Amino acid sequence: MKITFPHLGNAYIAAKMFFDEIGVEYVVPPLSNREALKIGALYSPEEMCLPFKIMIGNYIQAIEKGADTIIIVGSCGPCRFGEYCELQLKLLKRLGYEVNFIVLDHPGDIGMKELLARGGQIIQDSSQGNWEKIRAGLRALRGINLMDEIEAKAHYYAGYEVNKGECKRLLQNCRTHVVEAENLNTALNTLKEYRNKIGHIKMDKNKKPLKISIIGEIYTVIEPFSNLYIEDKLMDYGVSSIRTLTPSWWVKDAALKNFKLNSISIRKASREYLPLYIGGHARECIGEAVLSSENGCDGAIQLFPMGCMPEIVSKAILPNISKDKDFPIMTLVLDEMTGQNGYVTRIEAFLDLLERRRERCII
Repeated sequence: MKITFPHLGNAYIAAKMFFDEIGVEYVVPPLSNREALKIGALYSPEEMCLPFKIMIGNYIQAIEKGADTIIIVGSCGPCRFGEYCELQLKLLKRLGYEVNFIVLDHPGDIGMKELLARGGQIIQDSSQGNWEKIRAGLRALRGINLMDEIEAKAHYYAGYEVNKGECKRLLQNCRTHVVEAENLNTALNTLKEYRNKIGHIKMDKNKKPLKISIIGEIYTVIEPFSNLYIEDKLMDYGVSSIRTLTPSWWVKDAALKNFKLNSISIRKASREYLPLYIGGHARECIGEAVLSSENGCDGAIQLFPMGCMPEIVSKAILPNISKDKDFPIMTLVLDEMTGQNGYVTRIEAFLDLLERRRERCII
């Protein structure tokens, strides 16, 4: 068995750490790119959303490198993502690819016993003992927490850095070096080293950069290729960006969901505008918009793929929040036809609007 998985931001780093430690064969697909999207768009139904198409490209590129088993997290909520595994399996088989899917659904939907059975399939080829496997999993979670922490600080500190581009370079170097690490210990030590480095970046605390909150559908918020590297662009503009949704956030949220202890502040903040879960991360989007308006952000950017039903509902609610809170929110809808130039123009226009708004407040 040789395992692969679709890309979702930094999640591949944790997967690599874990599989390296327990000695299971795996293939990390090439980072999501135009070729993956081209493959996915060619074979996927036209009406399917952008994440589906990029994932198909990830799978095919990994299968061509020898992968035969695909791991994907599931969703039994009212979002088409819950049907991805079935649709993708049938699509790949129709193309002649014989692969096995291991779907890690939420334990509240399939039961803890079934979840453990599916998890057991992933590690069945490992010669490590049960304790070593558990320890490797916990340490891999530690790794993704560190990576997400470093990334969040880099995106925020970019607005205050003295040497322009230093945060971006450090973040890129961190990703490169942690992926090149030969084992989990080296990877964790590398992450700790870069966490220390990011804390010592020279910053000008007299600066007052724009602060932008990135909200919306989880895949297009987390996976940089799908959003045309919006956070990198904001770093280049000297803007501080804030993002709640990360792979480590998702793990924590899923673990606490059964006890209704997940994302308490977000759920409270969304109560006035969207008190119920309607699928996807629509409620999180609304809650984050409210919290961003209260926590000193200058504006928010909502990202979602064309046709995403939960986020279409969120988009209809966000203008009310914008009006009630006097808080600018821009929505960017993404698909394989999204053009770089028009996309950048909209971002720059939004930043100009926020700058002029701030100047008027000062006057």
